[in-house]
Amino acid sequence: MSNLLGGLPTQEPDKIIGLMHQFAADPRPQKIDLGVGVYRTEDGKTPIMRAVKEAERRLLDQQDTKGYVALSGDPAFRAAMADLVLGPDLPADLVAALATPGGTGAVRQGLELAVRANADATVWLSAPTWPNHWSIAEAMGLPVRVYRYYDSATGQLDQSGMMADLDGARAGDIVLLHGCCHNPTGADLASQDWQSLSDLCVRRGLIPLVDLAYQGLGKGVAEDVAGLRQMSTALPEMLIAASGSKSFGLYRERVGVLLAICANPSAKQRTAETMDWLNRLNYAFPPDHGARLVTMILSDPDLRQAWESELSGMRNRLHQLRLALVQALRDETGGTDFDFIASQQGMFSLLGATPEQVVTLRETHGVYMVGDSRINVAGLTEMTIPIAAHAIAAVL
Repeated sequence: MSNLLGGLPTQEPDKIIGLMHQFAADPRPQKIDLGVGVYRTEDGKTPIMRAVKEAERRLLDQQDTKGYVALSGDPAFRAAMADLVLGPDLPADLVAALATPGGTGAVRQGLELAVRANADATVWLSAPTWPNHWSIAEAMGLPVRVYRYYDSATGQLDQSGMMADLDGARAGDIVLLHGCCHNPTGADLASQDWQSLSDLCVRRGLIPLVDLAYQGLGKGVAEDVAGLRQMSTALPEMLIAASGSKSFGLYRERVGVLLAICANPSAKQRTAETMDWLNRLNYAFPPDHGARLVTMILSDPDLRQAWESELSGMRNRLHQLRLALVQALRDETGGTDFDFIASQQGMFSLLGATPEQVVTLRETHGVYMVGDSRINVAGLTEMTIPIAAHAIAAVL
């Protein structure tokens, strides 16, 4: 009898999922979860946004079929997301769009599309980046190189290192960029950095793949894509993987879209056909429920206003949590070593702790974070900030 499946190699457990299980099993009442990357309210819940609730109510009343839509997803969803991300200035006949299962699915399909156009492409990832970027590229057997991005001494972008490293990329290589709220550092590209990168990509013939997971949680819905839009008009080709998980709170609905900016309408047509084919080979038709909710929210003025208002509240809360944590750390340490946290954007920052210090924070103080010392600022509350700051100061 064969033992095919029994011969599968053992896979290393996902570190963040493992951290979730450790936290759940910890009986200490004052434990603090700064590890899992989801938005939470002051009472520790990941909320359903009010606009989503209302859209679901309307959808329940109005929807009369659960039949398939299209391989590339609902055209109205694709158009709404293209407008949200790119704005009205880029001609629609240059943009191909594909609905995907979440932003992760969009990243995967974007890489699939790019390497089918250039089988010799190398994928360039920022140091550091979201670990799944590495996992996806390596599972696909793609060559990967890193470019400097984060200066741990300042907590800011290493602009000169980034430009120097990417100047060594070859024509047709893929440069994976974070659209805003860089995960895990919170250090974002400024307008001039987007311009410099655009110039470099044009000169070297590089293809940017922008992972846009947090639009609206940095500086604003339009502000967070200003650099991306600037790049989209400067380059003949560009890929964008956008997610609805954080911006719409639709984590489990798996809402994503891949946008491909093409040099001309005929290239757009070939790209769209290839996108359909990739979906057909992978999961056929993408999920529609969450995409339908996003479409309703973006196309209805009242729902959109309610969504943007609530998203603004989430964004402002994240900023206030950053300021409060920095002040608490100043009070604990008497110094300004952690002031960089206040200037960063989005949900994440890197504390700069060693793996051993991360273990001490978890085991001695009940403060949970990922092994590279990434913290999810949204995991803090007014009550837990002093506790977390005291632990961080004691260990670091």
